[in-house]
Amino acid sequence: MTEDVGVDVDGDDELLTIGAFAARARLSAKALRLYDRLGLLAPAHVDEANGYRYYRAAQIERARLVALLRQLDMPLALIGELVELAERDGPAASGRLAAYWADVEARHASRRTLSDYLRGRLSGRSSEMAELYGKFVVETVDVPERVVLTETRHTLADELPAWIGASLGRLEAGAREFGGVTAAPFVVYHSEVSMESDGPAEACVPVADETAARAWAEAHGRARGTAVRVEPARRLAYTRISKAQVAHPQIIAAFEAVERWMSREGIEATGLCREVYFADWEAAGPDDAVCDIAFPI
Repeated sequence: MTEDVGVDVDGDDELLTIGAFAARARLSAKALRLYDRLGLLAPAHVDEANGYRYYRAAQIERARLVALLRQLDMPLALIGELVELAERDGPAASGRLAAYWADVEARHASRRTLSDYLRGRLSGRSSEMAELYGKFVVETVDVPERVVLTETRHTLADELPAWIGASLGRLEAGAREFGGVTAAPFVVYHSEVSMESDGPAEACVPVADETAARAWAEAHGRARGTAVRVEPARRLAYTRISKAQVAHPQIIAAFEAVERWMSREGIEATGLCREVYFADWEAAGPDDAVCDIAFPI
């Protein structure tokens, strides 16, 4: 008997050899073996004597769906989740796919914008880049010494926005238990955060009561790296950006604008760069100012 004919095992419904199944699914036997190894499509039966794989005709739709989803460069874990969901609830699976693809398109748009920025930067069109991403006005401000409730995490760039929102939300909720937030929250970068470098980043919420903050951090925050420290009085060089400009590469251009200003003025940074979030993020529109990109000087 070869692998290319249908067989019947133990009087059960007809099973198809891997060759016959591959032909009907319009896939290769190699692809089916890969799907099995990845846990996406297991054979209905494997002959213990010769190792031949057999499939049911009812598995053809799943096999084709897996093949199509792989063409979208979808993560394997998500493919497995989606094909399982599709067998239970087609509309829900469709919605999950739509959400995934919306995220793909958003990331592609961001990369396209970053590519345009880099092309301009490499070609020396700095004035064009300034027009494209906004003319950044750099100013200085003095901030007093403050007690801050903090949460620190090593994170890559793709996880950073979600972590910033979640961590500041947790810290602000904690601060409300002992007097509230006394100034704009901010995020300090102790090292570069990119797709290759994971910081760490430190979310900071100014609070009034240091003793109460330390007690709260001890009780609630060990697992998340929560702590309390005193942020010294500083002078900051900063530029203010809109909600739309918080995205890459606009935010990169904003950091570079402050660095260029310091270089022109002969001023050196005396501390770590930071983002100061002074507005209600959810309520803000794309053109509303929400954040200061700042360097201690």
